[in-house]
Amino acid sequence: MMADDLASASLGITLHAAGPGHAEVGMTVTETMVNGHGIGHGGYVFLLADTAFACACNSHGPVTVAAGADITFVAAVHLGDVLVARATERTRYGRSGIYDVTVSRGAEVVAEFRGRSRTVR
Repeated sequence: MMADDLASASLGITLHAAGPGHAEVGMTVTETMVNGHGIGHGGYVFLLADTAFACACNSHGPVTVAAGADITFVAAVHLGDVLVARATERTRYGRSGIYDVTVSRGAEVVAEFRGRSRTVR
């Protein structure tokens, strides 16, 4: 899936690890990701978390898409920050699933994301 994900690749997102129900991806905040306040745009943090979520929920094989997601921004990110998003499957039931993603800068949590997935028939 990541080999065909041009959106993530164009932002420099790389897959660090993946397995059944989990994934880890990383990205460095570039100057084009910084908003008018001089901090990283939240949309890029969301996209990083969403990529980890997509890798985790598709790790079981069938094509799975997002049914919804929420994010809480805990700390601002800045130009040059190296971010890592770690996704963990919380539960799967029928064609649906729930995944939590923590986005960190080193040991500091910068965002928490919860995604809801749906497997396509």
